[in-house]
Amino acid sequence: MTSARRFQQIQTPVIPVMAQLIAATPGTLSLGQGVAPWAPPPEVIEAVQGALLNDPDLHRYGPVAGDPELRAELQHWLEQQHQIDCSGSEILITAGSNMAFQAVVQALCDPGDEVILPVPYYFNHEMAVRIAGGSPVAVDAGVIPDPDRLEQAISARTRAIVTVSPNNPSGAIVPRPVLEAINQLCARHGLIHISDEAYALFHYGAEQPWSPGAASGSGGHTVSLGSLSKSHGMAGYRIGWAVVPPDLMSALTKVQDTSLIGPPKLNQWAARAALAAGATWCHDKIAGLAARREQVLQAFNGHQPGRLLCPPNGAFYALVQVECPLSADQLMERLIREHRVALASGSSFGLHGACLRLSYGMLSGDDLGEALQRLQGGLLALS
Repeated sequence: MTSARRFQQIQTPVIPVMAQLIAATPGTLSLGQGVAPWAPPPEVIEAVQGALLNDPDLHRYGPVAGDPELRAELQHWLEQQHQIDCSGSEILITAGSNMAFQAVVQALCDPGDEVILPVPYYFNHEMAVRIAGGSPVAVDAGVIPDPDRLEQAISARTRAIVTVSPNNPSGAIVPRPVLEAINQLCARHGLIHISDEAYALFHYGAEQPWSPGAASGSGGHTVSLGSLSKSHGMAGYRIGWAVVPPDLMSALTKVQDTSLIGPPKLNQWAARAALAAGATWCHDKIAGLAARREQVLQAFNGHQPGRLLCPPNGAFYALVQVECPLSADQLMERLIREHRVALASGSSFGLHGACLRLSYGMLSGDDLGEALQRLQGGLLALS
């Protein structure tokens, strides 16, 4: 028995492949997987313990879209922290923003419908569109996507355009005027603008991330995705959300009811406590990444064989472009096997040539310095 034919066209996730190579190469330092280095706020643990002792309905099913208390508190958070206008939208609580994206494209796409993904895209987005039976349309519109190039890719089958800001994998922050232009483009063509904002709190300079959901009148054609995985160190709790036009909610609850049924109630208690801890808690943690980012910038400030594709002003990623005869997949494997340093292959993000994603969330201080030295030595030897 074989799987459905469409799965033959779906890429193998790069993170498990990289993890297998790391496991086979003891002593490897990883600049690969995107993981926040902190644990959740202490209030989260207290809330979980309290819920286990005091919530008599914890073991029962909850509402498909999420508990109303969490949805109300999340709406307040989104309005206060990101200026998203939720008044004309609905909020769906999901098991992380990956699941939110997958639910949205399942609700949007009939077989063969298209979703435009500016390159570099997040690899799970491309995979989710294919799993939903849709066709991902990868557009080389620039690291800061050119709205005109995106418009040229629109066809009669296009249903949505996706943006990720701050960007995974590049670390770029898409400027507000560009996001406004893409959002208006979607409105003109009757498309949905799916805005992935998992790293919305992560920025290191004057330019701050902006949500298209904050634009006046955008609620009817904009989906804003978010998560507590990175900002609150809660990847294992699997809490994310989608702020969606009301017309999509019926289809989305059908998707959720056949997969998750409803978000885990215990994890929703944890999410409420995380939001109550306040944005200052997150900002203090994120500020600690600035020194790591500076180490990365310093490692690529000269005549090394690799260069940063763009200024990594958000998230905790950077793209390293290398003049090298190897493919990105080959370069990833040889850096691990021969130089004991791991980065994710850029081919998974739709990039061409020998390009790698570097994540500085996992290592700090001397470990990060050692990993960057190994990387520079490996790139010199392999290029």
